[in-house]
Parts: sequence; structure tokens; C-alpha cells
Amino acid sequence: ARSAEDLARLDEMDNVQSVRLDVNVLEEIDAAVQFVEEQGRGLHGLINNAGVAVIGPLIEMTEEDMAFQMDVNVFGPYRVTKAFAPMLMESQGRVMTTGSISGILSGPFLGAYSMSKHAVEAFTDALAAEMAFFDVAVSVVEPGNYNSQIGATLVQRMRDGGYDPDDSRFPEQMRRYMERMTQYGEDPEPYDVAEAALDFLTTDTPKRRYMVVPTQPQAEVTIRKAIQELVELNQDHEFSYTRDQLVQMVDEALAGLESGNE
Repeated sequence: ARSAEDLARLDEMDNVQSVRLDVNVLEEIDAAVQFVEEQGRGLHGLINNAGVAVIGPLIEMTEEDMAFQMDVNVFGPYRVTKAFAPMLMESQGRVMTTGSISGILSGPFLGAYSMSKHAVEAFTDALAAEMAFFDVAVSVVEPGNYNSQIGATLVQRMRDGGYDPDDSRFPEQMRRYMERMTQYGEDPEPYDVAEAALDFLTTDTPKRRYMVVPTQPQAEVTIRKAIQELVELNQDHEFSYTRDQLVQMVDEALAGLESGNE
């Protein structure tokens, strides 16, 4: 947490000790590591939850905004995980990073955010392969639309910076998108996301991916996008697979998941 209000709220909870940590400030990361080490109890789990969103057409976005997006959502988890890795390797612990279904989906005006969450997917897979040598489990949670301050915060940041939708090549679309971003408070509370993180930290069979969405349509559009990408990858080349071969691959993947949960 970063704000004094959030830190105070955490300190009021039983068995919780807050530590100020900005994922963009190396000194605060080092101080957090030192604090945990000084407790003398090791570290079982790390949840990388910091995140921001930047919206706008990619052809109009400034490099400053793109860098801000990547610095928090991509370099943040990288920095924190790297700093705490020795403790997690010693405890054979667990690392989860908060991604998004936008790490699978990509749409207009959310390109920078989607890019950052696609990077989280790659970060998770590569880190999992490396940390498996030390029996450290790695996962990504992929929430859909939940009540969050991320939308209101990004719109306020745009307004503070003098952004005017009328200056865009997409004025009507950007105006509507900014309005939608301020309505995240109408979405469900993210309790299911917290439950997924708790399951990852406590279960004997942690999953690589926890897709957590509040509605069936969000689940369907995400799964269909993954299937569509599979079909496109397989289309019209020397090593394309038949439909039956693809179905067999899916069956084998499902069987692998089932055997892993036994």
C-alpha cells in the first residue's frame, strides 16, 4: 500500500502489518524486503497487485503515458519479485501476479493496458518455468470487470493532464470510454478475486491461471478469443493440424489438468 489511509486500514486488521511500498521506488522495495527479513519468519507468498490503466488510441498515445503503463504493470512485478525471490526460493513459496482478461483480449483504446497485461502472462509463464527448479509455484489471476478505483484514477489523471477528447481523432468514442471508466464502482466487489489469491496461497494444487469474472458473457468472450487465436495460428501453413488432431490436443490438455488435480 502507498496512501496513509490504506496503511492505517491495514494496521487495524488482526494479524496484519502494513508496509509502505511503491513498486516504482527501489528504496521502498529494498526496505520492504529488509522489514520481512527482520521478522525472522521467512516469506511464504507474494501477491503482485499494483496496477494502473492508461487509455487512448495507440497512434495518439505519448511515450510518457506508455512508459507509465509499463513501469507499474510490468516492471513493478518484475522488480518486486526479483527482490523477494531469494526468500521465496528458500521457503519454496508462491508468487501470484494480478493480470486481467485484457491479457487475453485486446480492444480499441485499451491497447497500452492490454499490452501490459499480455506481458504479465508471458512474465508468469517464464517465471514459472524458472522457479520450478526451486519448487516455487507461480500463477496469474485474470479478473474481469470488478469494482475498482483504477478507472476513476486514470480519468482523473487524464483530466489533470489537460486531456480533451475533442482533440482526438476519435472524440465520441473517447468521451464514451472515459465515461465508462468512471462507472467501475457499479461493478461487483472483487471478493472472488481475493478468494482466488487465497486458494493459490493455501491449496495443495495451485493453478497456473485463475480466470475470475463476474458474468458468463465475460468468460465466454475470453475463452472464445483464446480459441480464435489457436485457430488463426493453425491456419494455412505447412504444419497445420486437422480438426480431429486439434480436438485430440484439447482432450490431452484437459486430461493433464485433471491428473494434476488428483
